[in-house]
Amino acid sequence: MARFDWTYDEVVLAASLVAQNAWQGLRATNPKVVELSDLLRDARIHPTAGRPDNFRSPSSVQRKTFDIATQHPEYSRKKTRGGPHDAEVLLEFISEPLRMVALAAAIRDEIAAPPDDVAPADDADLDELTAHEGRTFAVTHLRRERNPKLRAAKLVAVTAKGLPIACEVCGFNFAVQYGDPGKGYIEVHHVLPLHASGPVLTRLDDLALLCSNCHRMIHRARPWLTPADLKELMERRR
Repeated sequence: MARFDWTYDEVVLAASLVAQNAWQGLRATNPKVVELSDLLRDARIHPTAGRPDNFRSPSSVQRKTFDIATQHPEYSRKKTRGGPHDAEVLLEFISEPLRMVALAAAIRDEIAAPPDDVAPADDADLDELTAHEGRTFAVTHLRRERNPKLRAAKLVAVTAKGLPIACEVCGFNFAVQYGDPGKGYIEVHHVLPLHASGPVLTRLDDLALLCSNCHRMIHRARPWLTPADLKELMERRR
């Protein structure tokens, strides 16, 4: 039987409502809850077969927002059981609100995007990906890597840590090499293979900053190399 546990992405979207509501849960009649219910019911996060009638209903979204709200450090009453991502996501919203707001917006865009809006049939990058992932997952992978809001959220997270916008494998820095045209430029790669993650599972820690060459080499390998694998390969050749 299929499981329909709340994924990290779904909890991020619910937590964004809680954050906007001064860390209080929202009732099922709230228009924002109804809108999120409609979005999640239409999303391709979970298989449609076997879904219960109340799958991501306004009532279930209400419950999730209250589960999240009870995890707030200032909540004084008994916490609800909730799910494995509730406390984690809430604390991320508290500690890094700008990053999480950007991430929530990127997830919404990714869910709402038509299946083929990013990767047309003649896309050369799709040819690189399909042999490993299959077309459906490959298209979603390209959409995720090209999502400007998700990319922006990753760059905000890296900059906040005081790290340079540079390739995580070879260290190439476009700004250092090219000056103003290279400032803020880098390619973003989703490390976790989509056959393992499913169509939608977005964590900024699963995104790597890569130069164009390293990005292409990772996609060229079968199976794909991780950035750590490629870095180790380059170090051995030195």
